[in-house]
Amino acid sequence: MELMNTESIANGPTVTIRLKKFFNGHFLDTEDILAIEEPLEIRLSYGPSGNRKVSNVSVTMRTPGSDEELATGFLFTEGIISNRDQISKVEHLFIACRENKQNTILVNLHENAIPKLPEIERSFYTTSSCGVCGKGSIEAIRTVGPPRKEDIELFQIDSGTLIALPEKLRAAQNVFRKTGGLHACAFFDSAGKLLLVREDVGRHNALDKLIGAGLEKRKVPMDDGILLLSGRASFELIQKAVMAGIKIVVAVGAPSSLAVELSKEFNITLIGFMREDRFNIYSSPERIIFE
Repeated sequence: MELMNTESIANGPTVTIRLKKFFNGHFLDTEDILAIEEPLEIRLSYGPSGNRKVSNVSVTMRTPGSDEELATGFLFTEGIISNRDQISKVEHLFIACRENKQNTILVNLHENAIPKLPEIERSFYTTSSCGVCGKGSIEAIRTVGPPRKEDIELFQIDSGTLIALPEKLRAAQNVFRKTGGLHACAFFDSAGKLLLVREDVGRHNALDKLIGAGLEKRKVPMDDGILLLSGRASFELIQKAVMAGIKIVVAVGAPSSLAVELSKEFNITLIGFMREDRFNIYSSPERIIFE
């Protein structure tokens, strides 16, 4: 296939390609718009001025765009940093390569900020006592995540507002509308007003971008709104919601068993199979008001 010029700026979210299309028994020469998928390396710079260290924290396959939010959101939801104030600067590093891509990003911490880098090696998914299992995963999140809190004032949303959210998300998915190939997540207030939306080829990346945007706006913990996921609700996504203090998570698709268990553990209202006329509540139903 011959690559055409990208539809947007370099490292933008889409690319147009020429292709052969089989339709009604015939081959046609045509074009299609694809979502770009490229690696992003996240590096972390920390320590006193005379002894700065740089660690290669992660490489993730993502759709270019909102890379700064992705990097800061990832560091926060993985428990490596605890708040936005620890960060002094976020910058793209230009590393010469054949495509001249800016696919490395450096997050600089203030001199007095100490990252929790050992958490990377342990990961959320294993503990020395339990190994790789559900109980070990949840116990690890208890260690690095915020403590479970009962609502001082119960945050609620009515069911009529809730069922209108997926259509609002679809209307805001600009790149998905062109490509049909991206996950999305959105954050709404209690009245159903869309506050944030992010898209990516990776569902976890989309949520890291959204939470990173919340960090930039100093809106974390995000305990006064609703998170909507365009697909299923996995353990990893609920883990990120826990770190951001989100209380209501709505998924268009199904939740996993461990996602439900984690939601119950951290008092999150988890809703799945959201449709225009029905949805399932898997945990903490008291936040939903039925008309």
